[in-house]
Amino acid sequence: MMAAITENYQYVGFWERFAATMLDVLLILLLTLPLSFWIYGDRLFYDNSLVHGPADVIINYLLPPVLVLVFWRYRAATPGKILIKAKIVDANSGGKPSMRQWLIRYFAYIPATLPLGLGLLWVAFDARKQGWHDKLAGTLVIKQDKS
Repeated sequence: MMAAITENYQYVGFWERFAATMLDVLLILLLTLPLSFWIYGDRLFYDNSLVHGPADVIINYLLPPVLVLVFWRYRAATPGKILIKAKIVDANSGGKPSMRQWLIRYFAYIPATLPLGLGLLWVAFDARKQGWHDKLAGTLVIKQDKS
């Protein structure tokens, strides 16, 4: 059921969210790739290991989720969403989501992507433009206020 407070929101659709995500991925790569190359050198490109060493775990497996969660917590958006003037809100109150919601939203990307990305494509067809990760976390992605 849609709460009355969310009726006037402009939901952010699939293509805008896709563009914001691509920008976020590019920014993360611009940070993690040079760091990884600095530590592991050419081995980074020709060694097909999933993990190259302890620094790889920190740089490529821990740093990105920490950065995303910090941006969500303090800005309610990643840099890509900030650029498109979008923010993530609690679906019921319209307020800032809780840390629990942020964590659920982040880890809910896993089931959202597993069935050929259907949970992410869901944004294109859902009335409130929620992906499965949004539904599981109880969040919405909306346009920022004009003020």
